[in-house]
Amino acid sequence: MDNKAKGFPLGHVFGFILSLVLTFAAAGVALKTSLPFHTIMWIIGTLAVIQAGLQLFMFMHVNEGEDRKSQLINIFYGIFMAIIIVLGTIWVMSFGDHIH
Repeated sequence: MDNKAKGFPLGHVFGFILSLVLTFAAAGVALKTSLPFHTIMWIIGTLAVIQAGLQLFMFMHVNEGEDRKSQLINIFYGIFMAIIIVLGTIWVMSFGDHIH
């Protein structure tokens, strides 16, 4: 066992607390502000991307291991596939009824 596996997981607790702060910040922006709808959506989206990155590094240990290049390739492939699925779904649901 290496030294990181021993003791209290302070990094995990810090990541968890920071994730909670980002979640409550998004909820606060959504519920307690009178900003325009698009601004609220951009703020929530930005906080979600930050939280996803935080969880990748704090809980999924992306920065650890020998083969970091393949980990980054897999992450970018997952992001690419998620974008394709979301945009494809929006496209089909928005313009798919013109054929019938």
